[in-house]
Amino acid sequence: MATIAVIGAGAVGGYYGARLAQRGHDVRLLMRKDLAVVREHGLRVFSRDGDFQLPTVSACGSPEEIGTVDWVICSLKATAIDAAQGLVTPCVGPQTRIIALMNGLGIEERFASWLDPSRVFGGMAFVCINRGEPGVIHHLDYGRVSIGHFRDDPAETTLLRDLLESGGVEVAVAPNLRHARWEKLCWNVPFNGLSVAGGGIGTQTIVTGAELRAIAEAAMRDVITVGNADLAALASTARLDAAEIIPRMFALTETMGDYRTSMVIDYVLGRELEVEAILGNPVRRARELGLETPTMAALYALVRHAGRVRRGLQPVFTPDVLAGPHRLFEKTQPGS
Repeated sequence: MATIAVIGAGAVGGYYGARLAQRGHDVRLLMRKDLAVVREHGLRVFSRDGDFQLPTVSACGSPEEIGTVDWVICSLKATAIDAAQGLVTPCVGPQTRIIALMNGLGIEERFASWLDPSRVFGGMAFVCINRGEPGVIHHLDYGRVSIGHFRDDPAETTLLRDLLESGGVEVAVAPNLRHARWEKLCWNVPFNGLSVAGGGIGTQTIVTGAELRAIAEAAMRDVITVGNADLAALASTARLDAAEIIPRMFALTETMGDYRTSMVIDYVLGRELEVEAILGNPVRRARELGLETPTMAALYALVRHAGRVRRGLQPVFTPDVLAGPHRLFEKTQPGS
């Protein structure tokens, strides 16, 4: 059995960490808000695959408390990428392998700049999951993790596949890590983006509204265009197939119910959004490749500004402003 640190044990990290602990691995969860509750009462998972409870959990308040492990699963928000090095490094020994189970593009490159690139992996979780009350995770649907190795070493990828499958996790081995990243973005860009750009909406509103659904498809096509150009530029023969991916993404989403994306939850709660990793980095890569991505670029601009407004960083018109001396459409001409 392996020793495993989960850095950022929120809904996603907590769920996969719990699955591995359930199967006997020594899993140590780095927690903040739920720390005291989980230490006292353990962790409970309500899952479509069967509910379970871990009455005793190794919940830690610092990476130093976790110590050196065999594997680190880093499931922080992409907005916390600058803090990842300080949180991961205390858990890393000469043989430790690191999995970036995070959203966005350009994630593994950051880890490879701090650590031995041969021990860096990426994981993309296709899962519907939310946190409940402290110490409770709700696994609503799916759960597959698409994986890859930073240097696309098949032997290393097999090690990660075996680890996750030993925890009962469904695993898909991608043609390469970059392909896996772009495939996940085919869902994250349109659905996270529109959930915020639409003012705080769920996935059913997107898939059942003709106009929003058309925008989602156009955004997917932008992602596929850039993704394939990026793969070609990296000398990869793997490609994203629009005819297969687009119907599959919509079919999966239609079965989710009115799912709340991670980005819309952050938006509603006034948190920083993962907009740069999920939308900004793909848009910048498109520009580097000389490609136009009008729908994805528009979503990036809208979501970035919506997030700033929600956090009070961008001035907006309010009723008291509109009622002031500079009212919009104020008419001063004679006879008005």
